[in-house]
Amino acid sequence: MPARRVAELVGWQEAKLSDFLNGKIGCTETELALLLGVCRTPVEERDHLLDLRPATHVKGWWQKHASRPPARLRTLVENVQAAKTLTTWNPHGLPVYLQAPDYRRAAIEASPNVPDAETDLHLKAGRELQDMLSRRDLQCVFYIHEQTLHLPVGGHDAHVGQMHHLLLAVVRTNATIRIVPTSIGAHAGLSGAFTRLTFPTYEPLVFLEQEGSVLIEEQSETVELYQEIVRSLASASLNEEESKSVLLRVCEQLAVLHGPGHSYTLPGALAVGVPFLGSHRS
Repeated sequence: MPARRVAELVGWQEAKLSDFLNGKIGCTETELALLLGVCRTPVEERDHLLDLRPATHVKGWWQKHASRPPARLRTLVENVQAAKTLTTWNPHGLPVYLQAPDYRRAAIEASPNVPDAETDLHLKAGRELQDMLSRRDLQCVFYIHEQTLHLPVGGHDAHVGQMHHLLLAVVRTNATIRIVPTSIGAHAGLSGAFTRLTFPTYEPLVFLEQEGSVLIEEQSETVELYQEIVRSLASASLNEEESKSVLLRVCEQLAVLHGPGHSYTLPGALAVGVPFLGSHRS
């Protein structure tokens, strides 16, 4: 239905409907229920939106999980879909957006709170977030600590595969990896991981993911605190080309550790046909 017809059925002016859909105004519970009915909203979605309505005037949102972390963080997915920039920092591991399948599986299986039967659900949810990087209108910057590159998540073969996965990621025109070198010591990101999103229309926000909950920061003062951390990380980290060199160097070190005597070809457009010493297990 066109917006004008929906507005007529709900008893609103079309301008009011537009303002409501763009988050400029709120509505009563009755008005929302009527709007959802007119739009033939599925029951599960209807209940989800009705549950959200009382909290729409509150800046920031603390989402508590049930007995264990959900495989799919719906609010994160929907916000990334609408974002124009994504900036992440994790002082200990790689963000889900950059995790190769073997790394992702090992990280999931290491969690004592994810049942084995739900591993595939978590893998699927991770792929959904990773697929969003193919959007050319989403600009991404990933800050990674150098020590993270040496963590053999999933064993040696998975470690090698993950490093090659990162090399392929940096050839994307909309993705940048910046390495925070170990040599700088203390840095602004010691307080923990976060994801900062900006939008074409809405105000920026920050996601803080914990084991039992997700905190979504929307207060401009708090969001600016994290932007200051991003600025500090940008100053402390290696530039894009230097970061690529670090990734290549770690790949070479892993190849040497794997055993001498064979050549191993780096993947992708970054280093097509450039061999380095090492061996390859098929």
